[in-house]
Amino acid sequence: MLFPTHLLVAVGMRWLASHSRVRRRLRAAPTLSAGWLVAGAALPDIVDKPLGAFGVVDTYHSAGHSVLLVPLAVAVAVRHRHGLAIAVGWGSHLALDAFHVVVNGRASDALFLVWPVRTRSDPLAIPPGEFVRFYVGSPSFYIELGLWLAAVLIVLRSQSGAGREDGR
Repeated sequence: MLFPTHLLVAVGMRWLASHSRVRRRLRAAPTLSAGWLVAGAALPDIVDKPLGAFGVVDTYHSAGHSVLLVPLAVAVAVRHRHGLAIAVGWGSHLALDAFHVVVNGRASDALFLVWPVRTRSDPLAIPPGEFVRFYVGSPSFYIELGLWLAAVLIVLRSQSGAGREDGR
């Protein structure tokens, strides 16, 4: 998925968790801060894109995208007040990236999840700018487009609902 979509999904998770029907079913669920969810969702790319761009690693999915960091994520979730939100945002990023490569027919690329233990022998290591051209028209591009359209519809619907609540 493209970077802005990771942030959109993080905000969407916060919206979904706070939505009245969902919130009633999750009575004991902790409140997750949208800002910390977004920070967690951004973290893998903030770590890995510079490492790939500067040639430290040969791919753009390495340390920040590895599930081998789960113990660190759990430690942050337990020790930091907003750690759970960071861990959930980070996990959503990894899940979306894995979904993306599988949907696009490159399931073996999901080995980035266990970096450095296993890596694909020929990773798709194209720079982020070139990746956008590669991505447009792929199956996950259309899924991502659907997510953005759904977000726009939700915002428009909530704005029209807010007008009715104000008596307009």
